[in-house]
Amino acid sequence: MFDQFRVFETEFCGRKMTFETGKLGMLANGHCVVKYGETTVMVNATMSQKPRAGIDYFPLSVDFEEKLYAAGKIPGSFLRREGRPTDKAILASRLVDRPMRPLFPKDLKNDVSIVMTVLSYDPDCSPEICGMIGASFAVSISDIPFNGPIAGVSVGLVDGEIVLMPNEEQRDRSDMNLTISGTREKVCMLECAANQVPEEIMKKAIRMGQAEVSKMAHFIAGVQAEIGKEKAPYEEIVVDKALFEEVKAFAADRVREALDTDDKNVREERLAPVVEDIHAEFDEKYPELAGQLDECIYQLQKFVVRRWLLDEQKRVDGRKMDEMRPLAAEVGLLPRVHGSGLFTRGQTQALTITTLGPVSDAQILDGIDKDESKRYMHQYNFPSYSVGETRPSRGPGRREIGHGALAEKALLPVIPPVEEFPYAIRVVSEITSSNGSTSQASICGSTLSLMDAGVPIKAPVAGISCGLVTEGERWMTMVDIQGVEDFFGDMDFKVAGTHKGITAIQVDIKIDGLSFEVIDEALDKTRAARIYILDEIMLKAIAEPRKELSKYAPKMLTLKIHPDKIREVIGSGGKVIQRITAECDVKIDIEDDGSVFVSAIDIDNARRAIQMIQTIAMDPEVGAIYKGRVTRLMAFGAFVEIAPGKEGLVHISKLDTKRVEKVEDVVTVGDEVLVKVTEIDSQGRINLSRRDALMAIEAKQH
Repeated sequence: MFDQFRVFETEFCGRKMTFETGKLGMLANGHCVVKYGETTVMVNATMSQKPRAGIDYFPLSVDFEEKLYAAGKIPGSFLRREGRPTDKAILASRLVDRPMRPLFPKDLKNDVSIVMTVLSYDPDCSPEICGMIGASFAVSISDIPFNGPIAGVSVGLVDGEIVLMPNEEQRDRSDMNLTISGTREKVCMLECAANQVPEEIMKKAIRMGQAEVSKMAHFIAGVQAEIGKEKAPYEEIVVDKALFEEVKAFAADRVREALDTDDKNVREERLAPVVEDIHAEFDEKYPELAGQLDECIYQLQKFVVRRWLLDEQKRVDGRKMDEMRPLAAEVGLLPRVHGSGLFTRGQTQALTITTLGPVSDAQILDGIDKDESKRYMHQYNFPSYSVGETRPSRGPGRREIGHGALAEKALLPVIPPVEEFPYAIRVVSEITSSNGSTSQASICGSTLSLMDAGVPIKAPVAGISCGLVTEGERWMTMVDIQGVEDFFGDMDFKVAGTHKGITAIQVDIKIDGLSFEVIDEALDKTRAARIYILDEIMLKAIAEPRKELSKYAPKMLTLKIHPDKIREVIGSGGKVIQRITAECDVKIDIEDDGSVFVSAIDIDNARRAIQMIQTIAMDPEVGAIYKGRVTRLMAFGAFVEIAPGKEGLVHISKLDTKRVEKVEDVVTVGDEVLVKVTEIDSQGRINLSRRDALMAIEAKQH
């Protein structure tokens, strides 16, 4: 039944990796099951038989499917089944899509689908890397045209040492989570979250990772040579050279004139009549080639921009290769939000808003790994008006989720721990105008917004991108690429970091890979650029985090109680904690380790709630003064509750500093009074004195 079943084994970063094919998913064009430790990922790659008509792009879809049974979990949703992909699954899909997409033929218009399904999850063995390698394996042995193979590896920095494919314990201690993808010769993709790692360490880590990637890519190539199918023919789309030369001769000068501006709107206005004239000139002249005219126009713009860069070191907006667009930074733009920042780079603009909340507002996660929540959330919105277009908003797509995640990992290393800043933090970047590098603008805007909100970040973070244009062995990089340079260039190398080091990297390319020389130069140039942005722009807008939170932000106080006392604080059926919440107008969160978080708009209310919890959890102290509520009146005195469930007697002789004839003459039920604990007897009964509390306060005032 499984006549085609084959098993291939190799060593990968000190562990055995196994590839099985010919047993599961046999109707796919290419398929395999990757096993690494106890992580098992099934990968199926398929291609439609015919190209999709009327499109000008390669229709590739990559899906990373997290099945919660893989980790022994039942989904937490109402239906108890997996729903839409988690953000982590979407990011894993992008992690595979980005290095593989440039290696498919650019004129392939057949739909190609790659589906990676996690069947078993071992926390020590990354399913994302297994999925990436499995995707390369499945496509390589299939008949789908592909100029691979690729492979990938995860690189950590544990106790100052570079570690390949770190296990769960090492990842928890690692100062870097770097993913490298590449072919046998070059680096194809970089994705990194780092704790202010210096550039020189990053360069070393990239080289070490690529060496292991190259070994795996060679292994897959060997399997492909042994069992790989012959690549299927497809309808190649080749632009007629004679037509292109005629279009170039007809319109090249006008295209140069149209592109030569720093204003995106002006550029598009200038190009519109040129495009109309090209169609008017050639549609009837070459009706059989009419479908190629738009591609010729695209290629002509690309030709002009790349020739400027390569031959004249000229950029479309007149800047030098290492010169940034005009920069501006502002804070405190919105009156009622907790923090806001606006960062502008040329015609790219990101407005970022920070919202603070109690720790219980942290996002709940439902994935295969151990992470159950996150208190720092960064979201990125890219509305159509930001590029002058009209389309309805349909919620965040994969690009928006990816850019938000990049900004989140860039800022996460500088977010103070919950012990120092007991808040959940939501940061939202609204892209109001886009002409390239919006994700890096959102990183800069987020730093401004967090500082404006009074979040005591460890260091400010800035982001910048570096572009690339190549021709044979020639290449050159340029800092701060705008949209047209990204569109017609070969690389978008995004780096975020502090003065101390890198916090995030994301690299997208359109060619078959990058050399170490290109990577080194990009890292060096982006460091110099981000230091300039920090010192000359951002820190001049706001030098340090504000000392006080917005009056509209919740004020947070924390307390640590013994876990055994949690039950008393909550009370039967939650009655005690509900009463404290209602009386003090606060929100209270209690964690299993006894950490208590109290939030309120009015700090005095939060302090009162803390005192009540302390009284319950730590028992009243003789000599301490409390604010209590009179609950009962007796002929011999009044009973005062100093905390829910904690009540004591104020004898009539201690109700006031003067003689009291009747208890009712001094207090009534419901009155709030200050009392001092004078005694706790052997039976735990509490004796209180209002007289001593009043005298103590009067003495303190004098």
